Amino acid sequence: MADPVVIYGTSGTGKTSSLEGFAEDEILYGNITGKRLPFRKQFKYTMVTDDVDKIKRTLSKCPDFIKVIVLDDAGYLMTNQFMRGHSGDKSGGNTFDLFNAIADSFWGLINYIRSLPEDKIVYIIMHEDTNDFGQRRLRTIGKLLNEKVCIEGMCTVVLRSETMGGKYSFVTQNEGNDISKSPKGMFSEIRIPNDLKAVDTAIRE
Repeated sequence: MADPVVIYGTSGTGKTSSLEGFAEDEILYGNITGKRLPFRKQFKYTMVTDDVDKIKRTLSKCPDFIKVIVLDDAGYLMTNQFMRGHSGDKSGGNTFDLFNAIADSFWGLINYIRSLPEDKIVYIIMHEDTNDFGQRRLRTIGKLLNEKVCIEGMCTVVLRSETMGGKYSFVTQNEGNDISKSPKGMFSEIRIPNDLKAVDTAIRE
């Protein structure tokens, strides 16, 4: 069973830039929005799509030598599906059907990821939201994923990206108002450099 790992945070806090430490032929990079990378390096194995079924087909063919898969801006899998469907027929239960379809699709993707070979780690990069109580959580569409599924509950490692004084870092443990978590002893500090290659090494060790 492969490990899904969530990396979340606000825009501009170093989520995508944390990939720079990987070699160009080391990862399968899933670019959900088609945006440009924030560094000169270009990854050899790349898929640009927001189609969940296409992502699954690509993952099923991922070469054995690639152990790291990244789904960058994965929240847009939900956002784009919502934006394509929300202006349609509002009669009956169509609106609820749309939200259900979005939740089913994303939940199904995470379960599919868990069915991949156990030596693969899939990093799911997402944006965060803050509720009225100042608690940080994943940005999703609708209440179903938050209230019934709890995406972070399906993952052992959830890291939050942040920047302070021009320094980018990952938060490895919940400090009371977020969903960050990692197994005891995996990381030596609450805050570590935003180097996903180093994170990958620590998880595998």
